[in-house]
Amino acid sequence: MSTEIVVVPHTHWDREWYEPFQRFRLRLVALLDEVLDTMEREPDYHFTLDGQLACVDDYLEVRPENRDRVAALVKSGRLAVGPWQILLDEFLCSGENIIRNLELGMSRADKLGGAMPVGYLPDMFGHTAQMPQILRKAGLLHACVYRGVPSSVTTDAFAWTAPDGTALRTQYLPAGGYGNGAHLFHDTEGLKERAASFVRTMREWHGPAGSLLAMYGTDHSAPVRGLPEMVAAIGARMDTLSGYISAYSGDVEGLPQVHGELRSHARANILPGVISIRPHVKQAMGRAERMVERYAEPLAALWGDEWPGRFLDMAWWRLVDASGHDSVTGCGVDDTAQQVAARIAEAEHLGQAVRDMVTARLAEAAPSGSIVIVNPTPKTRSGIVTLDVAGSDPLVDATGAPVPTQPLEYAATLLLDAEMDPAVALTFVHGTELYGQHITDWSVEGDTLTFTVARETSVVFDMDDLRAAIDGVTRVRIIAEPRRTVAALVQVPPLGHTTVRTAPRSEVYGPTDATAEPTALPGEHHPACWLRSDSATLPVRGDERVLDNGLLRVVIADDGLLDLHAEDGTVVTGAGRIVDGGDVGDTYNYAPPQADLVVSQPVSVETDLIYSGPLVAAVDVRRTYRWPVAGEGLDGAPEVPAANRRAEMEEIVVTMRVELRAGEPFVRLRVEFDNRCDDHRVRLHVPLPKPATESYAEGQFAVVTRALTSEGGCGETPLPTFPASSWVAAGGVAALLEHVTEYEVNDDELALTLLRSVGYLSRNRNALRPEPAGPQLPTPAAQSRGLRTVNLALMPFQGSWEKVVPQAETFRHDLLAVPGLGDRSLPMPQPAAGLSVTGDGVVMTSLRDRDGWLELRVVAMTPDPTEAVIAGGLQEARHADLRGRPGDPLEVTDGTLRLPLGPWEIATVQFRKL
Repeated sequence: MSTEIVVVPHTHWDREWYEPFQRFRLRLVALLDEVLDTMEREPDYHFTLDGQLACVDDYLEVRPENRDRVAALVKSGRLAVGPWQILLDEFLCSGENIIRNLELGMSRADKLGGAMPVGYLPDMFGHTAQMPQILRKAGLLHACVYRGVPSSVTTDAFAWTAPDGTALRTQYLPAGGYGNGAHLFHDTEGLKERAASFVRTMREWHGPAGSLLAMYGTDHSAPVRGLPEMVAAIGARMDTLSGYISAYSGDVEGLPQVHGELRSHARANILPGVISIRPHVKQAMGRAERMVERYAEPLAALWGDEWPGRFLDMAWWRLVDASGHDSVTGCGVDDTAQQVAARIAEAEHLGQAVRDMVTARLAEAAPSGSIVIVNPTPKTRSGIVTLDVAGSDPLVDATGAPVPTQPLEYAATLLLDAEMDPAVALTFVHGTELYGQHITDWSVEGDTLTFTVARETSVVFDMDDLRAAIDGVTRVRIIAEPRRTVAALVQVPPLGHTTVRTAPRSEVYGPTDATAEPTALPGEHHPACWLRSDSATLPVRGDERVLDNGLLRVVIADDGLLDLHAEDGTVVTGAGRIVDGGDVGDTYNYAPPQADLVVSQPVSVETDLIYSGPLVAAVDVRRTYRWPVAGEGLDGAPEVPAANRRAEMEEIVVTMRVELRAGEPFVRLRVEFDNRCDDHRVRLHVPLPKPATESYAEGQFAVVTRALTSEGGCGETPLPTFPASSWVAAGGVAALLEHVTEYEVNDDELALTLLRSVGYLSRNRNALRPEPAGPQLPTPAAQSRGLRTVNLALMPFQGSWEKVVPQAETFRHDLLAVPGLGDRSLPMPQPAAGLSVTGDGVVMTSLRDRDGWLELRVVAMTPDPTEAVIAGGLQEARHADLRGRPGDPLEVTDGTLRLPLGPWEIATVQFRKL
């Protein structure tokens, strides 16, 4: 037999899964100890370390003395490492997270001798549409995949084309995936027969000429002893994956074409239920990514002092680590999920710390008593922000012009009124602090000591004077300054800030001009609730049944469902239906009971008006349901699929806050309930204004068009459930989302999964997946009991989904409000812009400091050519690749860069400001 078989020894290393990370690491260290010894003993031995640097890092943290041994093998070309830092789930993290993962893995691999130049994606549960463009712009010419490949692919190589047209030669791993050669070398007996059978099978995929790829390895496995001799016995040769693929150029001419994402069930299970399991982890991941990507890094780059690179690096390490395909997916044991959640929380905390450090710097330049408002989006923003202010005076901006406001809540002013030994009360005082505020005054009248407190004070008082005055006191009162929470309509420059403050009414309207204050709007609760007559934003009005802001009218029916009437004539009827059904599947795949009991009708409905406008109108809709407590018989026989749900019911109250804001063409929903049931799926249903034949969902740097069905053929039932990152649209209605959410569309309804509760990592018998996806281990925390809160918005529209993109940006990125920290004598800072990024379909995904240059990444979220206009005092600019390596210079005119973009192009530029 000739060297037509190229054997690639490797291990597929799930960093954490059915055991938590540290338990798996113990086995990893033992495996790599053996691999290093074997490779140094056998000069022809090659090994591919799963395409992720995490294996090397995790090993060297325990064996730092072996770094030079690893580096020597990498430099020799016998040990292939990288290019990824970790093998991710591509759909459950942001596009920016994917890029940072690749950037981190390649830069660290370079320090060891170089990364494997192959985008190795062996076990991800499907692949995102823009991956070919991402890999190519990082300098990689090849990909290698297993799951998600459609039935149209009948060869072991194809041209995978991204939405922008980037085509990448992609090695497919048929007939067993990354373990297609794992069976060859389990012993010497029958070796040649097995090799001959392998050649016959693989020739059907590869064709009559050329070497055949045998991936010898599987999950957490070490190669068999005596492997070089067995490889030689069948006339094969040993190499790394990159060694095999390097025989091919990046030319894709003549290869079968596959466009966009790979989510077919035809060739392998893609296990789509991971999108909706442990939803709190997905929610936390989306929140942490936004905090680091769109708040901490851009604000630090534009408004910070010294670049807090180490803090941000630590945040990204944790986000990348959490993106693993057995991590954020939630398909591990509870210990693993708990560790992932902690990692994500740390990333968010690091991002918050950087954000707060920068905004505190801005606040120090604003007088005490004012409020600095920061815009995290790169376009001028007119929107609603919630502020905490003292007193009842109106708000004004830096020019003294009144700011439209609406009171939402009033803080308690009487914090304590009780009989008390005054000496005990004095122990509550720390400096000037009392009950979390500061003492501004104190007095004794009769037997009562009264403290007056506020959020800030310049008062200095003598504690000895106070002690001398409390003889005979038997009662203590603490009175706080009046404070209120208001909604304010403000305009903020792009990636910039503005400032507002309270001002005496006479200062705003003058001492005699009674007509200067606009006429009060119907239904207002307070004289400060008004909109200026010259405002382009119409007020919102609301009662228990109707909310209307001129752009959208929301009618709440007796059953709690919503009718949405858009200004353009689009109507959604009966939105917000909550549907609870059984789920006796596992963390990988949804599976209903054989005789499901679906509950969609509440037993009672109540509504409560919260705010009536003119800036915010909101109604709480409370619906009470009776849901089965669990699937029948699961505790006693988990290997047998449940036939039904238990007859025992739990009363569940689902509260839906329906909120409409002035100037927004979408209605905000907050759905909240205490999940006290097991083995079920809860979805929110939205009827479509018109029948749909496809859906549009925003993902990682792209909007993906999907059919209403999914291709099957491998084994698992191809349910048409898909992931959407920030929004999904079909039939004239869009759902705006805070985190990756599972959705399904039929011809007349959109269903969004709010919760999926199951009790096992994998079931040996899952009704919709014939083979196990992992070990049958209990995962009681995956039932996700406890409070579940989901924020989303619904937007009816006509025409193209492109109208949705800017609204999703607004919904996902709230304005920030920070109290001024400077001296009261400071002047009000004038509004200041940081950087403006505009253009049809242009979305900013990243802005950071890199070696003294500002690095901006944008994507053209449009099927048409467009232009990004980047303005803000630019001095010089240059292209960069996705690894941050500088490219050709770009022309800057009058501080502005005009950057042509092709459809769906991801572009990175670096620039300096004046």
